[in-house]
Formats: sequence, C-alpha cells, structure tokens
Amino acid sequence: MTKSFPPRPGQRGADRAAMLRVDQAGEYGAVRIYAGQLAVLGDRHPLSREVARMAAQEEHHRAHFDAMMAQRGVRPTILQPFWHVAGFALGAATALLGPEAAMACTAAIETEIDDHYGRQLEEIGPSDPPLSQAIADFQAEEVEHRESAIAHGAETAPAYSLLSGMIRLGCRAAIALSQRF
Repeated sequence: MTKSFPPRPGQRGADRAAMLRVDQAGEYGAVRIYAGQLAVLGDRHPLSREVARMAAQEEHHRAHFDAMMAQRGVRPTILQPFWHVAGFALGAATALLGPEAAMACTAAIETEIDDHYGRQLEEIGPSDPPLSQAIADFQAEEVEHRESAIAHGAETAPAYSLLSGMIRLGCRAAIALSQRF
C-alpha cells in the first residue's frame, strides 16, 4: 500500500498522483526513445552528441519525478514495461527512416509535452510549488529540444506531416493511459 500526503487546499490528491505518474512515464519514454535513436545512429553520427545531450536532460527529469513519486507515495504506471519497449522501438524506427525522421519524432513529442505541461501548470496554479517549478523548468527544456530538432531538419523528414501527426496522436494516447493506469 502506498502512502499519500493529504491534498493541499485547492488540490485534489488523486490529480497530483496522476500528474506525477504520467510525467514520470513520459520522461521514461523519452529516455527510451533517445536510446533507440542512439542505437541506430551510433556514437559517430553528427546528431549523436545532440541526441545524447537531450537524453541526459530527460534522464534528469525522470530521476526528479522518480524522487517526487517516492516522496509522495505515488505508484508508477503499470504500463512501464510497455513504454520500455515501445519507446525504444519508436526511437529506433524513426532513426532507421533517417536522421530527419528521428528529429521529427523529437519535435512531435516535445510539441505534445509542451502542451501537456502547459495544461498541468494552469491546473496546479500556486497550489504545489515543488511540482509546478519542476514542470516549468522541464517544459523549458522540452521546448528547447523541439527547437533543436526543427533546427536539425525535423520538418524535412519524408512525409513529415503524417509522421508528426501519428507520433503526436500516440503521445496523447500514452498520456491518457499513463494517467489512468
């Protein structure tokens, strides 16, 4: 049985648990996506250093949410084993399509995460400073990842609009499932 802290005034405890659960799952998935991309690109590709840098930031985000979850007694999503495989597969598949497709994957996901984090910040307001500060800090880095992906040719990937749309849809589905399960 997990312990949970009582909600702060104006806060529903279950909503914060779901936020942490989905945020941790998303950061975990991002780490796995970048691992898949690096497995295909290798360490000598011109984009490898940039992908590794973004992966390190995502790992920091994941570790931070892991600690917050432990502190607040929030369980991780039961879908974690699926995200482990699916994240790596998505990263590897997009990198196999080419470096621009790998960057298109990053741009699509970070667009959804920027929107997701923005909605969370509106919902939290000033009621949970540690969580809102983490989300705001990480959101800024996610936006930077998206801009970097675009600068590295994301929008020149073959069938960019279709690829981006499919990845964004999958990202929204992953968010909804991880919040719930």
